[in-house]
Amino acid sequence: MIQDRLAGWVSDLTTLHELTERLARTSTLDEALRELLSAGAALVGARRGMAVLEPADGQGPTATIGLGLAHADLGAIETVPRSATPYGCILDGLPGSPLPDPRPSPADHHAPPGRGAEGGTAFPAAAPGAAPVPGTAPVPGAVPVPGAVAVPDIPGDEHLDPRHREVAARLGFAASYAVPLSTEGDGRLGAAVWLYDEPAEPDGHRRHLVGLYGRYASEHLGRLLELERGRAEIATLTEELLPTRLPRVPGVRLAARHVTGARGGGHWYDALPLPEGALGLAVGSVSGTGPSALAATGRLRASLRAYAVMEGEDPVAVLSDLELLLRLTEPARSATALFAYAEPARRRIVLAGAGHAPPLVVGDRRTEYVETSLSAPLGMLACWEAPSVDLDVRPGETVLLYTDGLLRRIGGPVDRASVLLHAAAASVPRADRADPGAVADHVLRLVLGTPAGGGGPGGRGDDEDVVMLAARFD
Repeated sequence: MIQDRLAGWVSDLTTLHELTERLARTSTLDEALRELLSAGAALVGARRGMAVLEPADGQGPTATIGLGLAHADLGAIETVPRSATPYGCILDGLPGSPLPDPRPSPADHHAPPGRGAEGGTAFPAAAPGAAPVPGTAPVPGAVPVPGAVAVPDIPGDEHLDPRHREVAARLGFAASYAVPLSTEGDGRLGAAVWLYDEPAEPDGHRRHLVGLYGRYASEHLGRLLELERGRAEIATLTEELLPTRLPRVPGVRLAARHVTGARGGGHWYDALPLPEGALGLAVGSVSGTGPSALAATGRLRASLRAYAVMEGEDPVAVLSDLELLLRLTEPARSATALFAYAEPARRRIVLAGAGHAPPLVVGDRRTEYVETSLSAPLGMLACWEAPSVDLDVRPGETVLLYTDGLLRRIGGPVDRASVLLHAAAASVPRADRADPGAVADHVLRLVLGTPAGGGGPGGRGDDEDVVMLAARFD
């Protein structure tokens, strides 16, 4: 009996190790919730389920994820009064029905998942505040699932809400088992519910395993929730630092796209009208990530606007002033930037770049990179200076300015990423070339998957911010 028990414990530990390893590899809340549902279904012997993410602090994000349930099925379940659902009882702190008292037995304690051994552990998962079941003795190492709610026979339970029974009959499930998702630090995060096709409930051994797994899953979800909130805050700050609208200048149409990355911040663009019908176009990025990089981005963008108004006709002077400011105020930081002085009436552009990727010209007769001179990023040399480049744009052509995050997100060597970007720009359909926004969307869709998607083959996923500024000249 002792050997059997030890073998069962080893089997359980192996199973839990494999499941938690898979969960640890998830990097987003959506992925983690789906993995949680799949692993939990295997542990409790169910086929379908749903997870509801609803942090108790009310700061979000919220989500409802289904396993084996279509979107319409989830909508039907949500029509049941919340207080009548197992997950509603958990999320709202309502009293639920304690699980029946399973008799502890050695066979149940070491039965491997999926065999459905009879009996159970002495820890019936009860609602908060439920009294312990008398006459039971604790099993060493067993973990209770406080607040779990089991509904073992939905069709036969006349005390259930009629709508609950109606929806269950329509969707074809006859029992459910719900557990809370919570941590000591974050409190309640949500709830997971698994659905059985026939009247059933998990035995004590299964509840024990899902309790262990649920504790680890809750901690993992708590960490991902903190990361998600941090990313959302960074994204909000980044958007606030970018132009709220693009100027309208005769002879040119503008469009901008910003794809936020997981690391967040540091990439920016700007477009500002200048005297005599001219237009200043700029893109750039600063080293580092997080709030400090965002603050530096805001300062550089504001400073560049001032320098562009004073001496915009000379892009080299604009970037030289920007480099001096960066060196004096933030000597430990570097930045890349590209500034273009455009005269739409003459379709003429003068531009200069500091360690920045060259723009692309997209038209009916050509798709080519602008040959800018090689130069170091701002803040890398004691005194920065590089010659400017003149560009004559033909009617109907679009100039694409973008940050280096786009090339890094495409992945691979820079030469290969540049070739892929050029091919994407050359394949813009003729019907879309009249719209600079459509040109930018087409290029981003091809090289990133979607305008807001992850990295392409061999790319770095969604780590990098991407900024693209498109200017179409009439």
